[in-house]
Amino acid sequence: MRLRWRFAQFFEFHWWENYLKARDTAVYLDWKKKYWEQFLEKSGLLLPPDAAVLDAGCGPAGIFIALHARCQVEATDPLLARYAKRLPVFKPGYYPGVRFFEAPIEHFSPGKQYDIVFCLNAINHVAELPRCFDRLTALTKPGGRLVLSVDVHNSRCLKQLFQFFPGDILHPHQYGLQDYVSMLTKRKFQVERVVLMKKSAIFNYYLIVAYPVAMEEGSA
Repeated sequence: MRLRWRFAQFFEFHWWENYLKARDTAVYLDWKKKYWEQFLEKSGLLLPPDAAVLDAGCGPAGIFIALHARCQVEATDPLLARYAKRLPVFKPGYYPGVRFFEAPIEHFSPGKQYDIVFCLNAINHVAELPRCFDRLTALTKPGGRLVLSVDVHNSRCLKQLFQFFPGDILHPHQYGLQDYVSMLTKRKFQVERVVLMKKSAIFNYYLIVAYPVAMEEGSA
């Protein structure tokens, strides 16, 4: 899996480079900010102005671009240095209120927890999925929310085929919706809501909002 992840990271960076090369930076960032604002509206989340927020696996244009002026935002991604060097859309100086960390989610240990942990379009990109879920759940405060978005397989047969043969090079992990829900419940998280964001033939794109049951009940 580690080798497959390294290939995926290589192609992930070049996907972004090719995708953005013909796009105007200001126009793209304006569009992306509006996209994230609509995403937040669909999520049903209420973010107080002083909320401590983590954008885990943020990429060059993560949800931090819509939150940096109203929350305490930190963001992590293993490719940040390459993004900053090669992609005009990602300049940390655009977001002076955001603390950026160049690290995979699995190895991110800030010594604190967050009110909201976002992991958007990233969970199926990681190298060590169980360890990643361990970190995401551990980083979520009692009473906080963990917010995932991910493409999931509609067909069990295709899911198994993609798991054995890397037909989707950017995503080392190939799972269905219930697989991801199970990974959360095994870590004593309760799924609060699941929202279908986009439907397609092979993959559906879902938003999953969950919270830590045991810790929340103990803090009541």
